[in-house]
Amino acid sequence: MYRYPQLTSLFSILTGFFFVGMFVLSLVGCATRTSTIILATTTSTMDSGLLDVLLAEFTKRTGIQVKPVAVGTGEAMAMGERGEADVLLVHAREAEDKFMAEGFGAVRKDVMHNDFVIVGPVSDPTRIRGMDSAREAF
Repeated sequence: MYRYPQLTSLFSILTGFFFVGMFVLSLVGCATRTSTIILATTTSTMDSGLLDVLLAEFTKRTGIQVKPVAVGTGEAMAMGERGEADVLLVHAREAEDKFMAEGFGAVRKDVMHNDFVIVGPVSDPTRIRGMDSAREAF
């Protein structure tokens, strides 16, 4: 039994969204049938270790190899503009909208978002339970 079943469920949901997004984008981004796609992503996503798990499973399910390239969001989007990447996994919504409006992308999907949670003992020794913001808690 998992200690944190909510996290297991969340991981399953994120994995599902990731695979759907990657599959759709890989079909759209590749003009010809290929066994390898290039994923331009941010260094923070690459450094998280999440791609190690997700890309292995994606390749196992689809037979498509994914070559991730970790750069900043701006460079990842520039790679997309130059046709040097098939899929972008970035985090700059306004820049993404502009990228799409200028015709550089075919499909844009939200894949992930961040939630920041403060955790601590049930006894609440810092008395932060019920506060409305992290700023207030800190």
